Amino acid sequence: MPHRSLFLAARCSVLASCCSALLAGGVEAATLTAKAKAEGCTGRPTVVEGTSLYKCATQGGMHYFNVEGTVSEGSGPSTRSGSTASPQGFPKVDAATQKSRDSVRRKVLVDELTAEQKLLAEAKAQYANGKPMPLPEEKEAPQKYDERVAKLKQGVTLHEKNIAALEKELSLTR
Repeated sequence: MPHRSLFLAARCSVLASCCSALLAGGVEAATLTAKAKAEGCTGRPTVVEGTSLYKCATQGGMHYFNVEGTVSEGSGPSTRSGSTASPQGFPKVDAATQKSRDSVRRKVLVDELTAEQKLLAEAKAQYANGKPMPLPEEKEAPQKYDERVAKLKQGVTLHEKNIAALEKELSLTR
């Protein structure tokens, strides 16, 4: 039996070192894989020569994307802090055009935020702090009332999350 204990201890040690090695390099690779999946890639992403972009095939054709942070060696370039140089022939946008686009984007976000705040106010009024008046058909079937209250609460939560996301996006605009 002592040999079995030594064998198990040695095996656990090897497994632990393998797992730590995989985790150290696998986090970045998992980021690329997760990003590729989120972008709808149907194949393995490849590096676009001379850039920090990746391309992959999707059902609609070719798709290009980037991954923030570093990517494991052999998988592609790492993103540097600060701006990166645009590849040769990449279209340039003058400052006035970009400023105009940014202001339009900000206006759209503000409009969406205003609409979402109105929807939240309506949803909260209907929810009535979890105690809305039961409808006539709900007086005979309490489970219908509970389902409606749960849907109303879900609507309030959804609008609150949307508002938080819009406010975060607005805080990132120039």
